[in-house]
Amino acid sequence: MSDNESDICGSRPGTPECPRRGRPAAGHDPVKRQQIIEGARRVFIDKGFDAASMNDITRAAGVSKGTIYVYFTSKEELFEALIEEERGTIFKNLYAALEQGGPLRETLVDFGIALSIKITSHKVILAQRTIIGASERIPELGRRFYERGPKHGHEHLVHFLEMAVKQGLLDIADLDLAAYQLSELSLAGLFRQCLFAYRTETPNETEIEYVVRSGIDVFLKAYGTAKLARQEHGRK
Repeated sequence: MSDNESDICGSRPGTPECPRRGRPAAGHDPVKRQQIIEGARRVFIDKGFDAASMNDITRAAGVSKGTIYVYFTSKEELFEALIEEERGTIFKNLYAALEQGGPLRETLVDFGIALSIKITSHKVILAQRTIIGASERIPELGRRFYERGPKHGHEHLVHFLEMAVKQGLLDIADLDLAAYQLSELSLAGLFRQCLFAYRTETPNETEIEYVVRSGIDVFLKAYGTAKLARQEHGRK
């Protein structure tokens, strides 16, 4: 610490500029921040975004309202922080399947299964419902969610398909559309049934694998090349 900083901190100990030694500055305690997010998670799941209030979150988190506003300026900011944390946890390593370097069909199957398991999970379905409900009133929230999540993942898939085209394994005129088609085929009949509570049980892995393999068959029949067919025939 410089002499100048020492002079300042001598007169204002415990301020954000001069936090007490060993104690995080206001708004920078990761344990307190996580405590608030966990409380918010329970409230948003129970009440939904619109019905939830900062008072509800204060009670659920066990902190004062003043403490919440040190960390988050609004309910919207808190909700986005929660969604970002969920996305980082749930979708971590999802795209590793595309980088494993194995046969194209099995790589796509592995990715499709990983995608379907995550998208139809209870936590993701609850988050999707909450975001859809909030987006009508706060469209920019839904837009940011899409840009940081689905759109970002879509770009990964487009890049992978582009590489497969360059290798002569796929013949695709519209990579953007084909990437959307691949994702939809991997979730066919599963995601919307879960989203609208037509089915209350999460699909098991056997069902998911069946749907995904069928979808990849359709995708490769549409876009697979003779080179891919020869490669697959040679491995039999």
